[in-house]
Amino acid sequence: MAITLTNEFRETVASRLIEQRMNFDGSNAQFSRMHGMSAAIFTRLFNGERDNLLSPTKWLIIGQNLGITLDEREWATARTDVFDIIEEDIIFCKTFSKARICVDDCGIGKTYTARYLSRTLKNCFYVDASQGKTKMQFIKLLAKTVGADALGRFSDVKTRIKFHLQSLTRPILIIDEAGDLEYNAFLELKELWNATEGYCGWYMIGADGLRAKIERGISGKKVGYAEIFSRYSEKFTTIVPKDRVQRNQFYRKLITDTLNANNCPPDKIRKIVNQCLANDNVFIGGLRRAESLLILNSENED
Repeated sequence: MAITLTNEFRETVASRLIEQRMNFDGSNAQFSRMHGMSAAIFTRLFNGERDNLLSPTKWLIIGQNLGITLDEREWATARTDVFDIIEEDIIFCKTFSKARICVDDCGIGKTYTARYLSRTLKNCFYVDASQGKTKMQFIKLLAKTVGADALGRFSDVKTRIKFHLQSLTRPILIIDEAGDLEYNAFLELKELWNATEGYCGWYMIGADGLRAKIERGISGKKVGYAEIFSRYSEKFTTIVPKDRVQRNQFYRKLITDTLNANNCPPDKIRKIVNQCLANDNVFIGGLRRAESLLILNSENED
């Protein structure tokens, strides 16, 4: 079945793409490579052309990477406690070319915040490590993400990544789902940090599995883990309280703040928050659960 896209959707994607270009110090060729198109095509888009330049699938992929979908439901950004803490961490790492690790519960907005910041901060790159778990996949994914050529010998690709990051103004790479990286891929972070020290910030994000992986590696004296942890400030940023009562209060505020930012009526907010917290003895439903309940409640009303 052929995909039909509206002119409005294509214009939204093109406008967001041009905005992104302003947040990237590299060349048009590098920026185009990040989005899977030629520099000539991007130039034509930049100059106002839209028709017959990209396939519908390519428009959708670029739109998805820029946070634009065909779905009318789109979360408005809420400046939650999670958002503020991660933003502060990332800006610190970017400004001073440092590295930190954030590990915490799923469904609290870590990924949303990281993606948002990658679209709004200059030379800020988001990498979903779950899409590149092996060493080869990870390095190629990194290369594409920052606009370096991913073709050729493995060592050459790494050299291009290092050189490219050193040539940008205060870049930062956000490595999300870092716990998914295989051991050899994880070790690459040490080499890349060493090569870009003083030039580039790094920020790792994961759930409790990432913490366990690093702590297990350090306690077992497995090569690389202690060195990487040292380079990433030797501490974990955590946001959700451990105390049961404080944890409950945290989630209540997190979900309420997010739903308020999305113009959800007060009575519906209370209902959704209570549903999310109903299983707090086992697992509190986070923002993904809240979104599902919001959709479900809206459809039931229709």
